[in-house]
Amino acid sequence: MQAKLKEQLDKTDAEVILERLPERIRDALIARATEIEYPVEAVIEMAIASFLDTEALGFVDCKPGRGQ
Repeated sequence: MQAKLKEQLDKTDAEVILERLPERIRDALIARATEIEYPVEAVIEMAIASFLDTEALGFVDCKPGRGQ
């Protein structure tokens, strides 16, 4: 069986990620999501994508190494 690739982080995966992060990082991501009125999964995705590629808005746009 082949794994289905997802283009966006879903709510369940975001919850798993949040549970495993240090409290201060988890709180900061949740606070940012609240501040900009975005789902926390979108904020997590944007944080990871921007770490990998400063020009990316999300995983779909991410091309590691391009934005450095």
